[in-house]
Amino acid sequence: MSETLERRLATHPRYAALQAEVAEFLFHEVELIDDRRYDEWLALLAEDLVYFMPQRMNVKFGEHAARENTRAGTGISWFEEDKWTLGKRVAQIQTGVHYAEEPLSRVCHMLSNVRITAAVPSLDDPAEVTVSSRFLVYQNRVEYENYTFIGKRHDVLRRHGDSWLVARREILLDQTVLLAKNLSIFF
Repeated sequence: MSETLERRLATHPRYAALQAEVAEFLFHEVELIDDRRYDEWLALLAEDLVYFMPQRMNVKFGEHAARENTRAGTGISWFEEDKWTLGKRVAQIQTGVHYAEEPLSRVCHMLSNVRITAAVPSLDDPAEVTVSSRFLVYQNRVEYENYTFIGKRHDVLRRHGDSWLVARREILLDQTVLLAKNLSIFF
């Protein structure tokens, strides 16, 4: 996003209220995940959801834009899912016989730097907003396994009545090698 567009969005009279509304929605969403209220969380996802976490690579200077992240639909990624597959993952966890989530992990999401980077058709009455944020996710498994995931998210939220639905989520981990034994948690 250009600095001029960023400044124009941030100084719009509706920006602060909309940014607070969107941040509150996202904070509620991660609280549902942390509290293992997965069915309520799934209800916040659009039917046409795209949930994507590319793999990240170390590349030569100047090649970051073209080669640092794998692309949806063309390369290998950590996640490239939709609402149906996320629902299946939730259903598997809820059986109590999920090898990577028995016993269940303790997970804590911290979300910050929530910024609206685009609004369609406008900030005055948006049907969709594009949002960037930073996250830190802590996972404790069994007794001695602790994992920390740090990165950023790019979300597209779609207006749904007086709230929002997550229509697209891109999760960018700030690491090239996954240090956790599995990715059984949600971002």
